[in-house]
Amino acid sequence: MPIKHAVIPAAGLGTRFLPATKAQPKEMLPIIDKPTIQYVIEEAVNSGITDILIITGRGKRSIEDHFDKSYELEEYLKRKGEMDKLDELERISSLASIHYVRQREPNGLGDAVLCAREHIGGKPFALLLGDTIVESKVPCLKQLIANYEKYHGSIIAVEEIEKENIHKYGIVKGRKITNDAFEIESLVEKPSAEKAPSNLGIIGRYILTPEIFEELSRTKAGKGGEVQLTDALNSLALKQKMYACRFEGERFDIGNKLDYAKSFVKMGMARKDMGRELKEYVRGLLR
Repeated sequence: MPIKHAVIPAAGLGTRFLPATKAQPKEMLPIIDKPTIQYVIEEAVNSGITDILIITGRGKRSIEDHFDKSYELEEYLKRKGEMDKLDELERISSLASIHYVRQREPNGLGDAVLCAREHIGGKPFALLLGDTIVESKVPCLKQLIANYEKYHGSIIAVEEIEKENIHKYGIVKGRKITNDAFEIESLVEKPSAEKAPSNLGIIGRYILTPEIFEELSRTKAGKGGEVQLTDALNSLALKQKMYACRFEGERFDIGNKLDYAKSFVKMGMARKDMGRELKEYVRGLLR
């Protein structure tokens, strides 16, 4: 069954980025002139996704407004003759069929994903974290879909994590199949470096089979007192084959201030309208 549905959890409180996230969602933090979550949705669309469910919460209304039509603004741009800007706004509002459901309280990523159960039903689906972007020639999700079509099981994107940061990630233990693919044996949420089964960290891109919902419904609160997706995946891995795959590209966790700054430099240098000037400015700083 082709992967056409995606779920994007965007209900977190964004406490790592306070005070910037006190009155706006972390997923709406801009990278130059585009909010973070738009990069995520464009990655999904460029990977063949046509239906997207965003899990939101209180104070996240601006996400819905961003992907909706803005008749007044569009009419204003039309009168001013600013057709390039108008075309971009119309493109944003027609990227995909986008739906929304609210997570009633912040109770962990696993609880947020469970909110998608009725919408997804019995179909395999993509899961993309709304505050993580991946810069790559081939969209990260498209790479995962190719692996799903090859292995016919849940696929989790991973990367090698430095020892001092392992405690911040879900970590997988797996049997190596190829240089970049592993059959998962177990997963653990945010272990200490000493207890981690490997250095392969989960980075926020998944292809999941619908059986994950049943596992989530039985998963009790774990690390941090929240329902952890990693715990449910660990249970599911005992029942069906699951794979971890390294991806080609560079990941930015926009909840991390250093990564956020790096994303500005990376994305800015790649732009035609400002890339050359930004490179010259950075070179000047380094002299």
